[in-house]
Amino acid sequence: MASSPDLLAVTGLGKTFGPGTHQKEVLRDVHFHIGYNDSLAIVGPSGCGKTTLLLMTAGLLPPTTGEIHLEGEAIQGPSRKMAVVFQAYGLFPWKRVAENILLGAQFQKLHVSQEALMAIKRELDIENLDHLYPHQLSGGQRQRVALARAMLLRPSLLLLDEPFAALDLITREHLQDHLLILFKKRKFSFVIVTHNIEEAVFLGRRIVIMDPETHGIGEIIDNPNAGTTGFRTAPDYFSKNMTLRHLIEHPHEKQPLA
Repeated sequence: MASSPDLLAVTGLGKTFGPGTHQKEVLRDVHFHIGYNDSLAIVGPSGCGKTTLLLMTAGLLPPTTGEIHLEGEAIQGPSRKMAVVFQAYGLFPWKRVAENILLGAQFQKLHVSQEALMAIKRELDIENLDHLYPHQLSGGQRQRVALARAMLLRPSLLLLDEPFAALDLITREHLQDHLLILFKKRKFSFVIVTHNIEEAVFLGRRIVIMDPETHGIGEIIDNPNAGTTGFRTAPDYFSKNMTLRHLIEHPHEKQPLA
């Protein structure tokens, strides 16, 4: 049983690249947390450290300062409790879809039953693609294969780095819907890095806005209706989009929105 309500806690996180006087500070004193069965979106301009933050959270990049705890345990490297999905899919071009889906579980020596494999393929509508290679798939199909591979690991936390950025609007929205179906059914939490304001508002129950001037978090806004039925056409969705856009474009404006 978890000793705290937080699944993930990031405390005082900082990252500096380069030696001596040539050091470049990318992140400074970053704090945030995410609960169980929760979602968090991270937004900000290019170069503000979003992907660096995600890689450190995943244990793929060591922080210069600060700590990351997952279910109360310090993260000092990749954890079996987390899975990562990247924009570039990470599929092996010489392996068929079926082999790509099983690859992560094989690396971790996890047994996957045929029932579990068929269930995730059915949920993501890729059950008839086993014999194909990645180059024979559409971008949306490739990303669903990448999601299936991650979900087979049964993660407590799913980390997504611009997963739908290369897709057209309709495909992007369909995959956002697929992600939410998995989220509600399989009871994991996720953190998504995105440049897309509408995507952040639709998926993130809280939204972290990175500030490139301070190298930290400029603001965190609550968005409790994210992912609820009909949210894309609700007044609160459009209001939150306007609020988020304003905060990104005017990060240091002192007066709150009316």
